[in-house]
Amino acid sequence: MKVSGFTIARNAVKFGYPIEESLRSLLPLVDELVVGVGDGEDSTWDVVNGIGDGKIKPFRSVWDMSQHDGGMLLSEQTNIALARCTGDWAVYLQSDELLHETEIDTIRRRLLQHLARPTEALSFLYVHFYGSYGTVQDNWCTWYRREVRAVKTGRGITSVGDAAGFKLRDGNRLRRLIRADSGAHVYHYGWVRPPDVMVEKQQAVLRLYEGDDKSAAIPEYARVKAGQPYRMLGHLRRFTSTHPALMRRAATVQSWTFDAGIEHQPARWIRYLRIVAECPRDSMRVFVSRLLLTWNTYVPYPKLR
Repeated sequence: MKVSGFTIARNAVKFGYPIEESLRSLLPLVDELVVGVGDGEDSTWDVVNGIGDGKIKPFRSVWDMSQHDGGMLLSEQTNIALARCTGDWAVYLQSDELLHETEIDTIRRRLLQHLARPTEALSFLYVHFYGSYGTVQDNWCTWYRREVRAVKTGRGITSVGDAAGFKLRDGNRLRRLIRADSGAHVYHYGWVRPPDVMVEKQQAVLRLYEGDDKSAAIPEYARVKAGQPYRMLGHLRRFTSTHPALMRRAATVQSWTFDAGIEHQPARWIRYLRIVAECPRDSMRVFVSRLLLTWNTYVPYPKLR
């Protein structure tokens, strides 16, 4: 079994993405690591090449920044990188995501277990850090709990939307993948930066989705421009586990303070009841997804999507 890794990055250093740590977390799992580096204004290319691992296969890519169709540029660039993968499996991380070193063997076993099965992808459980390295989001209604991060190659599987997930191209339509559980987590650090860097990063993301003219006109842009990058409060919890080793130093030397307001939140069971009441369809989707993943993970011939 050959395993490829792949990712894309542009201005990762400028906007505080832990790109080097992300790549290093993936290297122990893969036989090659394809990295598409966009034509930015910082040292991202140098950081990627500076890792000095022969598995890394970087290439330069031109991003058409005039595209503002809901982040479709991101899936376009992701598919360019995916097309360069030569493994049986291709494992994807965004440049603010890491794997935990203690789960690498688990992921490898699942990849091997499902290599000859109809399974098309593996799903990972997410840990979304928010505001600081010590707090995470705890609301499945507004924050995705799982995403596909490992797909089989050569089957027409493609990145969709803003590169958050994958589907299979079946003629003129896209269908959901047959997914199994990876048994592992993705640690997402996209919302952990000093407030000033977070503001700049969010403005750049809004421009990527909407363009300069539209983004400047929406309330979200004005709020971010006013220096208020963290507003999704009320459903946070303390992170009591361990960070991937590559992020522990950053978590120890965090240079800013973040008022999570956890002490003012209702009890967890009350919050969960409110989430179910406010988002019944999403709550049911989470429940059904869990059942399907369990079935597909342990039944030799999964057919459920």
